[in-house]
Formats: sequence, structure tokens, C-alpha cells
Amino acid sequence: MTTTPTHHTGLRLAAGVLTGILALYTALVALGNITDFGTNQQFVRHVLAMDTTFRDDDLMWRAVTSTALQDTAYVLVIVWETVAALLLVWGTYLWARHRDAVARRWSTYGLLMLLLLFGAGFIAIGGEWFAMWQSKTWNGLDAATRVFLLAGVALIVNQLPPGGRDAT
Repeated sequence: MTTTPTHHTGLRLAAGVLTGILALYTALVALGNITDFGTNQQFVRHVLAMDTTFRDDDLMWRAVTSTALQDTAYVLVIVWETVAALLLVWGTYLWARHRDAVARRWSTYGLLMLLLLFGAGFIAIGGEWFAMWQSKTWNGLDAATRVFLLAGVALIVNQLPPGGRDAT
């Protein structure tokens, strides 16, 4: 397979669009968390306190009931989201400017931040360690999984070589 301008343009477009969608999503999430701080603050507090789980004595020792620690965790999540959004916006801009190598690098940083936040943070730590899956009220696993999968697909597309399978 030879490199064709159409293939290269299509790949750039796909990578840029996927990066842009996640940049928009992450920026809106961060903005929402900043401007409506209390809504997701309650979510984080309930998940970390494990107050809507099965209350299994073998798991409850994991609960974080200090509101100061809960709020610190929430602020760190917002900072992480904001940095990821900025990286993804920058990556999107670079894709649009046809600066593929540098766009790929910056987009990769932002996408990896999303994978870490939604995969390690929300799915693994929130979902399993703090047993979020047990809560009917404060369970964000479906939303986290959607973002994790979309970021994973975007990362794969971002990493495809411009010349297709036969590119070196």
C-alpha cells in the first residue's frame, strides 16, 4: 500500500475530529465542575464515603469520610480535567494546522490523561475500590466507560501511521 494524499488527509481529519470531540467534552465537563461545583462535589463525597453501597463491614474500612479529603480529591479531578482539555484543544488546533507529528504528541498526552482519569480513577478506583458499582444513586460507571472507550479509540486513530499498514 502506498501513501496517498487522500489517506493521509482522511487520517488527519479523523484524528483531529476525534481529538476535538474529546476536547469539547472535557472542557465542558471541567467548566461544569467549576461553575456548578456542588453537584459533582456531592457525587464525589458519596462515592468516597461509600454511604450508598451495601455497607459490607469487609469493605467499609476503605471509605473516606473526611470532607476535606473528599473535596481535595474533587479539586484534583477538576485540575486534571482542565489540563487534559487544554492539551486536547491544543492537539486539535495542531491537527487542523497539519502539524501531524506535534499534534499526535499533544493529543496523546491529553488522551492518556483521560484514560487514566476515567479508567484508573473512575472505573478502577471509584468503581471497584470504593464499590461505586453497588450504588443505585451515585454510580458513574456507564458514563466513565463511554469516555474511556471513546478516548481509547481516539488514541488508536491518533497513533496510526500516516501511510497505512505498510508505512515504516
